[in-house]
Amino acid sequence: MLEVKNVSKVYGEGTAKVVALDNISLLVNEGDFTAVMGPSGSGKSTLLNIIGGLDHVSSGEVILDGQRIDSLDENALVDVRRGKIAYVFQQYHLIPSLTALENVLLPLTFGGANNNNRKALDILRRVGLEKRADHKPSQLSGGEQQRVAIARALVNDPSLILADEPTGNMDRKTGKEILALFHQLNKEGRSVVMVTHDPEIAGYAKEVVVLQDGRIVDKVNRKEGNKC
Repeated sequence: MLEVKNVSKVYGEGTAKVVALDNISLLVNEGDFTAVMGPSGSGKSTLLNIIGGLDHVSSGEVILDGQRIDSLDENALVDVRRGKIAYVFQQYHLIPSLTALENVLLPLTFGGANNNNRKALDILRRVGLEKRADHKPSQLSGGEQQRVAIARALVNDPSLILADEPTGNMDRKTGKEILALFHQLNKEGRSVVMVTHDPEIAGYAKEVVVLQDGRIVDKVNRKEGNKC
């Protein structure tokens, strides 16, 4: 499904040169749940941004469903992200003036689709928030806001979910609820690549990839991640 081939990412030049990723190769098959771990500055978020087309490689290739996406222009990348990739961030990035339902509807609206309230409501029901559809972000807890963000990410039926520290702003109980949701989405066939610095959270994945100084230094494979 996803192949990262010999990818490097370099910022700056000369004495200001920073190698964020150094010849990274990674394979994510359909239905995989991969956690990317490492200390701050190891390249975790850079790798996720490159997979999602939010940043450009300095060298190497990123192939999604047989198509190279690292060389696509921005318009083509938007089409790929809209149809195949969902992003869930540590920060929820909800629009404060919009209700939960309206936030979930945004990707469909940008895609030119109309009258999709029923689909958005179905997704909110899927994450347990159908009764909060008319609430604005300020009226929701942190866990509820993250669920809205996940619902928004799911509304275009993506096959690949990219999550950057998705439980980083939550208490332990709420974080486990969000991880349980990712676990269920993965069981339903969606591939998940999740960045985390927490070994316990990484334990929910089927594969753990450890980065250090922009390089993969370890990989741990499991038959299945921890039960949620």
